Amino acid sequence: MSYIAATQLSQALDVLALGPAEVIAGGTDWFPAMGERVFDGTLLDVTRILDLNGVTETSQGWRIGATTTWSDIIRADLPPAFDGLKQAAREVGSVQIQNTGTIAGNLCNASPAADGVPPLLTLEAEVELTSAHGQRRMALGDFLKGVRQTERQPNELLTAIYVPKPPSGARSAFFKLGSRRYLVISITMVSVVVALEEGRIVAAKIAIGAASAVAQRMIALEGKLVGLTPDELAGAITAEDFDALSPITDIRGSDQYRQEAVVTATHRAMIQAVKGAA
Repeated sequence: MSYIAATQLSQALDVLALGPAEVIAGGTDWFPAMGERVFDGTLLDVTRILDLNGVTETSQGWRIGATTTWSDIIRADLPPAFDGLKQAAREVGSVQIQNTGTIAGNLCNASPAADGVPPLLTLEAEVELTSAHGQRRMALGDFLKGVRQTERQPNELLTAIYVPKPPSGARSAFFKLGSRRYLVISITMVSVVVALEEGRIVAAKIAIGAASAVAQRMIALEGKLVGLTPDELAGAITAEDFDALSPITDIRGSDQYRQEAVVTATHRAMIQAVKGAA
């Protein structure tokens, strides 16, 4: 086994250009996944690359560095549209995991139950992929291809997440359904971003996680809710709005339970968000 702790982005990219390597930041997903297996390859640790860390505001929105931890996000000075992301950050394992686990690791692990994905989808986030040959950016929804599958190539690092400026006055919420309150993998989860004007919804973003191979935006439902008042939400959100989901049955819940639960979860998340946006 070869362990390389890169301190410069160029060093990490040179390692990836030479051949296969496993990339870790916090390692909170990678090490448990290894179990009792012996690793005999190259392990590239990118946590010491300063350029990959931190949350900064740009003229277009915000840049979140790949190795920014969930605790960093919780503490960051961000507008209310990011409240859902902060709520999700508090749901990522224990405080110890939040102090170590990184936002890029959560995305690259590509679990259907990744807490960070739904709020980032509602924020219309893009990911930045960097190799020795250059950079490319794509929407987060295009980056995630399936269970444990992404568009990242072996010679690339996910170096940053970019979030555009949300609508004026936008607020957000994250609702996670689990078998207990803390330290649990989601049965299902919902993240929403909402903007109101004169008591009516003028913009809505809704994403559902842990109810399909990858978290999904509910585009048709979003359009359906524009123009409604908060009091009209309960009757407007129906089971048919989530037909595009494909939940599975596992130890945490049945497919039918997940399909039914997202209706109530979405309504609760919307109400939480619109109360903040009113």
